[in-house]
Amino acid sequence: MLELTILGFLYDTPLHGYELRKRIAALTGHVKPVAESTLYPAIKRLEKAGMLARTTEPGSVAAPRHVLTLTEAGRRELRRRLAGPDARDISDENRWFTVLAFLRHLDDAAAQRAVLRRRLAFLEEPASFFYDGDRPLRAEELDDPFRRGILTIARATSRAELSWLRETIAALGG
Repeated sequence: MLELTILGFLYDTPLHGYELRKRIAALTGHVKPVAESTLYPAIKRLEKAGMLARTTEPGSVAAPRHVLTLTEAGRRELRRRLAGPDARDISDENRWFTVLAFLRHLDDAAAQRAVLRRRLAFLEEPASFFYDGDRPLRAEELDDPFRRGILTIARATSRAELSWLRETIAALGG
């Protein structure tokens, strides 16, 4: 997901590493902070693969800044990843939010709808965090107020997302 996030932010505008790190932290930092020891090797991999270009500009105070720009190959790779997210990208909420943050860069409405429909299908499947055998438990069936809270919050979130997904799919012509 880190590479997708890097490609997505650089699709918007060229950035230097520090600014890119700040934007990634704003999107995913509360869930998974990105360390320099993770970010910069990912940038180097993308650069080596021809998806990023690096230019050097004078720094405002001291050291020169390396500005990263997405290449056409990087733009194609971002669109490819957005058009075909894997099952975890659809089912894991944090990974889904990363896909959703950049889905606008997939400029084909039918492809956007297809991704949204996959998430919709996932959310429409009966599920719970707690089970009685194979049967998912509902919040109303639990005596534990904390587990009931988890299910109540999850249900409200799912309902809001389901509503948004249906509206957005319709707005995209589907």
